[in-house]
Amino acid sequence: MKLKIKITAICIGIFSLTATAQNDLKLWYDKPASIWNEALPLGNGRLGAMVFGDPAVERLQLNEETIWAGSPNSNAHNKSIKALPIVRQLIFDGKFEEAQDLATQDIMSQTNDGMPYQTFGSVYISFAGHQKYTDYYRDLDISNATAKVKYKVNGVEFTREILTAFSDQVIVVKLSASQPGQITCNVFMNSPIDKTVASTEGNRIILSGVGTNFEGVKGKVKFQGRLTAKNKGGEIDASNGVLSINKADEVILYISIATNFKNYQDISGDEIAKSKDYLAKAEVKDFETIKKAHVDYYQKFFNRVALNLGSNDLIKKPTNERIRDFSKQFDPQLASLYFQFGRYLLISSSQPGGQPANLQGIWNDMVTPPWDSKYTTNINAEMNYWPAQVTNLQEMHEPFVQMAKELAVTGAETAKTMYNASGWVLHHNTDIWRVTAPVDSAASGMWPTGGAWVCQDLWERYLYTGDKKYLAEIYPIMKGAC
Repeated sequence: MKLKIKITAICIGIFSLTATAQNDLKLWYDKPASIWNEALPLGNGRLGAMVFGDPAVERLQLNEETIWAGSPNSNAHNKSIKALPIVRQLIFDGKFEEAQDLATQDIMSQTNDGMPYQTFGSVYISFAGHQKYTDYYRDLDISNATAKVKYKVNGVEFTREILTAFSDQVIVVKLSASQPGQITCNVFMNSPIDKTVASTEGNRIILSGVGTNFEGVKGKVKFQGRLTAKNKGGEIDASNGVLSINKADEVILYISIATNFKNYQDISGDEIAKSKDYLAKAEVKDFETIKKAHVDYYQKFFNRVALNLGSNDLIKKPTNERIRDFSKQFDPQLASLYFQFGRYLLISSSQPGGQPANLQGIWNDMVTPPWDSKYTTNINAEMNYWPAQVTNLQEMHEPFVQMAKELAVTGAETAKTMYNASGWVLHHNTDIWRVTAPVDSAASGMWPTGGAWVCQDLWERYLYTGDKKYLAEIYPIMKGAC
């Protein structure tokens, strides 16, 4: 009987995987993105790209996970030591508004409320004469973490394939056409961050910059992006920060980005050397070699879980139309696509050894995004990781665990400085510098239980895995929070 059950389970698993493989795991559209929220996200944990897909002027809005405003700092202060017993007494006396006002004045951060996550900028690929096009198609294939754009101009089909290579740590774009000598375009980079400089070095264009000052903290995150091209046929020229491609049959663009960030306490890295190294190692490889390594790495995680809820002809409609009409029609495949898209986003924005997924994952086109795109530890930071165990993506949880370890260090300083307490404390917000003091106003920020929420997430992983080696690793963090 047990053998029959096992065989049945195996057969169901094989059927499910086969069915999912046959399902179309693509978000696809019949028009370019008109705004940022319509662009399609690619990411390898460290690098993020939003692909707009405009035939005339392609925009790739880019992120690197360690480009943040400011620099290593602590926003803990000792003014709270005197105010805390008074605030407590006002609460006991029922004078809640007075208590809140005093807490806002003397307990909340006296320096900064944390730093914002910032965009690197964008790469633009401009094609003269491509404003009038037909047969348009763009997609994000979450089965292999690649994006594609196709369209026709004057009977010639143009194709762009884009990926953020997990293995090679670069962004790669393949430009091709159905006829030879058709790839003519200009490529350049810019950024909304003020302190950026575009330059040219041989056949490379470069964008260098520094993260901004914010709330009195000097911006010291240095970053550099480098872009070069490899062509079949035609000519390439680089000058004044613009890469010009003329009458090529095919072009591969290689884009690297790096910063001087080492960890939350150390920004002594060499962003120029790192950016050069990423590019030098990648540009000697052809597109298919990079793509194969990228897909193999990604599918190690993605292919662990399949979900087949059935399908119908609605799969033939553009994704935006299916979403618009979902409440009025039976579209089970869209539900399974949505489930897998969530797994795709976690794989793409949280990789072992890197930073955890922030409020927008890794995708952000602003210098000061909503809520600074920080780690909102009273719900959002934990929510990003709710799928990690239950959808078989445990490795993606590692950056969050590492952040908890770092918060236990900075939080111990805050606990001692602000509350004269042992252990460690975290309030409702932190950033790449692992600030732990209360921020904003007392109405929302006087909430010293962020450590407990972080630890609940760590504990759930132990309950799921039963891994006692892991438990020994996180036990001191939980004890300190208590």
